[in-house]
Amino acid sequence: MASMAAAYGVLARWGKSGLFLIALMACFPAQAAVCLLVLGDSLTAGYGLPHDAGFQVQLQTALAARGKPVTIVDGAVSGDTSAGGRARLDWVLADGADAAIVELGANDGLRGLDPSQMEANLGVILDSLAARHIPVLLSGMQALPNLGSAYDNEFRAVYVRLARRPGVLFDPFFLEGVAADRALNQPDMLHPNAEGVRRIVDRLLPLVERLLSEVPAK
Repeated sequence: MASMAAAYGVLARWGKSGLFLIALMACFPAQAAVCLLVLGDSLTAGYGLPHDAGFQVQLQTALAARGKPVTIVDGAVSGDTSAGGRARLDWVLADGADAAIVELGANDGLRGLDPSQMEANLGVILDSLAARHIPVLLSGMQALPNLGSAYDNEFRAVYVRLARRPGVLFDPFFLEGVAADRALNQPDMLHPNAEGVRRIVDRLLPLVERLLSEVPAK
């Protein structure tokens, strides 16, 4: 299990602080673009990919092509668990956000952590965003088969329960249509390659546009 967790690229947590601060500086109210927080792990941090091929850049480019400019607030850290996302949420929200994508839990599953703790962590994150009136797209995850069906069922059920909260849009599985496909993943078979990311972005685009439609006009 430890080697699988390492495959998610546990990096220095604040190594991207410079990029993050640049993103925050772009999120003042005078900007026309919506500030979209991406709170996630290596799947949204672009682990193993050139910068332009990562999820955040591909999503930003796809939205711009549809006439929906966004400024991405980069809150994705490779190797992060739901506890890590919870611990740094206030920091990444220091200068605010208009909407948020929450993609966390993959590393909880890789490490076989207690799903009830993951639910508690994600619940605090959603509560904090709701208190700030920030609409959320929650993207779910599935556990690996080697942990057994009982664990996977309990793991998935966490997201289903959280998705019932008011103001939360729900995507059941971030890697839908990409997981386990060798043509769409890097050699570790855990992280999508550039084409895999493109397909994820294409699939999520309608939900993200719906999320952005819930942001009040500036």
